Amino acid sequence: MRILFLNELSDPRIGSSIRQMYQHAECLRARGHEAAVLSVTQDAAKRGWTEIEGTPVYHAHSDYPVRFRAWVSLDNKRVRRDVLEVLAEWQPDVVHSHLIHTHLGYASLTAAREAGAGVVFTAHDVMSFCYQKLTCFHGGEAAGGLKRDYPAHWSKCIPCQRLRYRPGRNARIREVLARDVDRFTVVSDELGRAISANGIRVDRTVHNAIRERDHLPSPEQVAAFREQHGLTGKRVIAIGGRLHEQKGVAQLLKMLARLEPEFPGVRLLVMGREAIYRDAFEALARELGVDRLVVPVGWLDGDELQAAYAASEVFVTPSICFDTFGMVNLEAMEHAKPVVATSFGGSREVVADGETGAIENPFDVAAYSEAIAKLLRDPGLSKRLGVAGRARLEAQFTIERLTDDFLAEYQLARAAAAERKQQPSGPGGR
Repeated sequence: MRILFLNELSDPRIGSSIRQMYQHAECLRARGHEAAVLSVTQDAAKRGWTEIEGTPVYHAHSDYPVRFRAWVSLDNKRVRRDVLEVLAEWQPDVVHSHLIHTHLGYASLTAAREAGAGVVFTAHDVMSFCYQKLTCFHGGEAAGGLKRDYPAHWSKCIPCQRLRYRPGRNARIREVLARDVDRFTVVSDELGRAISANGIRVDRTVHNAIRERDHLPSPEQVAAFREQHGLTGKRVIAIGGRLHEQKGVAQLLKMLARLEPEFPGVRLLVMGREAIYRDAFEALARELGVDRLVVPVGWLDGDELQAAYAASEVFVTPSICFDTFGMVNLEAMEHAKPVVATSFGGSREVVADGETGAIENPFDVAAYSEAIAKLLRDPGLSKRLGVAGRARLEAQFTIERLTDDFLAEYQLARAAAAERKQQPSGPGGR
């Protein structure tokens, strides 16, 4: 079987879901299938075929002001020729769409269906009905984050998006997904509930996965990392990924202020763009009196990233937006670290509350802080939950399981494509 992935991001260093795609492609090759990626570049000189981690990757060229995304993402004429040429050249049996909501656009799904491929769509986010990270559903501070209002509506979207709001956008996306996608999968059941609430058919949840490493950092490597960043003898809480207000960084700084009196050696290890931390959060940290407790180490990858996970005692994901899955939770679990995760989104499907960590509402700063403190107070409990998390990863979130799940979806999509070929063309055909 020949599988073509659609994904606007192609650099495995910038995101766990991108690394997952290449690991999945490797598993497919090991089972006798072929896989390639159709991606995008903003550098016209890089347009064309290359190879990344053993997988052929074609970069189409597209570059435009993202404020026009609600219009361009429906049918991006800049990439139309490349999409059609790659489909004609590669002739995939299945097109598996991951991230297409800015450059490749929803018209690429129509092109895939018209080329005769079975079409599988995986929703990693809420962009099929929302313009950004979903933040309005829980009611915010005023409602204590307790609401679950998922359906999009102009009365919510216009005040949020203003001139970026495009009437008819969501209806057009629903139409394309219903007509051109054979199998619609989501990365968590909760994401499926949010998408279903917006009139989009969801066929199956396929939880994300990672490939476990052959070896983890040695004690010497971990000690060296701690010494390098002034963490020797400190109690380390870690957060990682793209730093953003909606990832709960401000809430976490408030938690840090609550934790310090009991744990004077506590440190917050921030694994993300240091410039973003400095610009967006350092002033608040100073205001709260915890700036000296924050250790921003920048964007890490490779062995340095693994050493950072290993050097932490507790990993946290206090997002105040809808966190669809939380791949960083799996990465922490690989290192047998307990995770205190957000109650918003799919994290509770990854982190078993009370068994491998805790699920807390980040708007309840006191309760979330106490969940972290409980683990810092009791290293034995922390270790037991971390070990249980590692076992949960090995049992449920392996790349082999993900490959099994998607191969079943690919077969269903191929069958649907074959059935289409038997249908008469014209008004009665699809």
